[in-house]
Amino acid sequence: MAAKDEWCGTVEDKPRAAFDGANLYRRVTVRLDGGGTAKVRVPRALWKELLVGDRLVKEAGAEPRRA
Repeated sequence: MAAKDEWCGTVEDKPRAAFDGANLYRRVTVRLDGGGTAKVRVPRALWKELLVGDRLVKEAGAEPRRA
């Protein structure tokens, strides 16, 4: 998803993985209100506080945040 995108949805999953073997990436799978799902990379602090079922909002030019 691009920085200019706007969306809101519900967290369905929150895996973390070292895809390149060196860096740990934190992503959440979000069920979008408009339909469909998206895998979204989030900052560590947000990833640590999120639970499955929490609402996320992404405004244009901003990082995703808890609603």
